[in-house]
Amino acid sequence: MLFRRRQPLSRLTKLRELFWPRRGFSRSLRYLSKRILRLSATPHAIAAGVVAGVVSSWTPFIGVHILIALALAYLVAGNMVAAALGTAFGNPLTFPFIWAATWEVGHRMIGNGDPVSRGLDLEKKYSLMGLESMWQPILKPMLVGAIPLAAVSGVLVYAAIYIAVSKFQARRRERLAERAKIRLAEALQGSSI
Repeated sequence: MLFRRRQPLSRLTKLRELFWPRRGFSRSLRYLSKRILRLSATPHAIAAGVVAGVVSSWTPFIGVHILIALALAYLVAGNMVAAALGTAFGNPLTFPFIWAATWEVGHRMIGNGDPVSRGLDLEKKYSLMGLESMWQPILKPMLVGAIPLAAVSGVLVYAAIYIAVSKFQARRRERLAERAKIRLAEALQGSSI
């Protein structure tokens, strides 16, 4: 095989790198940010697409976040690739915090009191796997709690991405204009000789 390692990784190393990459998370974050900045679309479209991905990550519907993000991006005229990249906000490291936050905010907004003291049996609810058995005690509070959290994070992410993409595209246009001037000057000098 062309790109195979000379020394295959052990199972323990593969498992460790699944949770903590060898080069760290900063490399992945840098790649993701550069990928978003280099998209060829307007700053609004890119920012709206990323926000659609982030907002969809707040919902409790695991497995359909990308579909939700694409639908939201379509509705707000966002970039579809940016929406798919924005769903990286919800990942195995952030999901426990997202779920805990949406659950807590949702219960406070609905006013159900403390669900743990009422004896909520999550194992039984998941074993039934019916939407009606999970809607009232689990999904409804998480969905209601996701609305304000998604709105706040959406505004913050939109502002940050819009400003970053605008500045990046302006610098890129300046560099391309400089290169064009240099090429034009070289072409004029070459033709006058």
